[in-house]
Amino acid sequence: MRAGAIVVSGGSGSRMGRPKQFLPLGGSTVAERSLACFAAMPEIEAVVLVLGADALREHGARLSRGKVKVAPAGATRMGSVISGFAALPAGLDLVAIHDGARSLVTPEVVRATLAEAAKSGAAVAAVPVKDTLKRVPKGRAIVSETPDRAEFWAAQTPQTYRCSVLKEALERFSDDADATDESQLVERCGHAVSVVPSSYENFKITTPEDLVMAEAILDARAGGPRRTTVGFGYDVHRLVAGRELWLGGIRLPHDKGLLGHSDGDAVLHAACDALLGALALGEIGIAFPPSDPKFKGLASKEIVAHTLKKAAEAGGELVHLDVTLIAEEPKLKSHYAALKESVARLFGLPPERVNLKAKSAEGLDAIGRGEAIACHAVATVLSRPGGGA
Repeated sequence: MRAGAIVVSGGSGSRMGRPKQFLPLGGSTVAERSLACFAAMPEIEAVVLVLGADALREHGARLSRGKVKVAPAGATRMGSVISGFAALPAGLDLVAIHDGARSLVTPEVVRATLAEAAKSGAAVAAVPVKDTLKRVPKGRAIVSETPDRAEFWAAQTPQTYRCSVLKEALERFSDDADATDESQLVERCGHAVSVVPSSYENFKITTPEDLVMAEAILDARAGGPRRTTVGFGYDVHRLVAGRELWLGGIRLPHDKGLLGHSDGDAVLHAACDALLGALALGEIGIAFPPSDPKFKGLASKEIVAHTLKKAAEAGGELVHLDVTLIAEEPKLKSHYAALKESVARLFGLPPERVNLKAKSAEGLDAIGRGEAIACHAVATVLSRPGGGA
């Protein structure tokens, strides 16, 4: 049966103290780890990521690619699910709805809910409650009952349904602002909801302590904690007339450009050397020697692609770049946003993990006289001893 998925990531993060969707987690972010699970599954034809207004503006264009599209969050969880459901392509038979904050979900759990929903129409991932439960009336701190916990399961996501079943529930109870998951509405429509045994690792990241536990689980899954290494890169090129000025992968308007065997992009060269340095992999001149005529005029984005490939083969994951340009001309402050966005895109990082700034040389030396531009870069990388991600 044809299946799609909705990843709901529109919450405010009130218990975390800040929006949690794009907090760093295991070299990625909370929401993107959830998204990646569904996007990588061949059984899932389309994925809709539901984001709040601010996150949609900041991350929507970057994350909307391939089978993934983004949709705006609603005022309530049900509003967000309705928005995501409307954005799915027509003709799907099944839809899995998942909390973006359940970043440790596995394809095996997703597949189990898909299989059960295909048979019964509705399936919820859940785990048996481990703690003793106490019933406490609202407004009182007194136990009124201790129910048998054997009858209780803690609902998780994904919650997976035949599209017709979910459509009926959303249409009949679209105004139910108190519903905390879709299965409540499906039950009220008279449909039985099957429980699919899940994992206790599939918890919802809600508080700062949850992030710590999630990092520990990801490390355990990968065979041990990753180490953090830092690399430094530096590049300098002479400014000359008759050349285009390329910095950070974009062409800037100026009457001079950087002289070099390639396009002379000092930002990308320094950043690549920083990444290679963090993994003790040498420098870009080894793979792209300036003496080799076949690299003459090479676009530096090709150097970036080669460097990222080497880093991945060594089991390294770039998690942050800090770039400092040193130039007397042209003035670069007005280009900060474009430079940062371009560097982030080329290195596959979210923009909040790239810092870019420029300094002048205060009229000193060749840079201060407007004869050259230099760039320093620091790369932070996660890797495991002995290589391998």
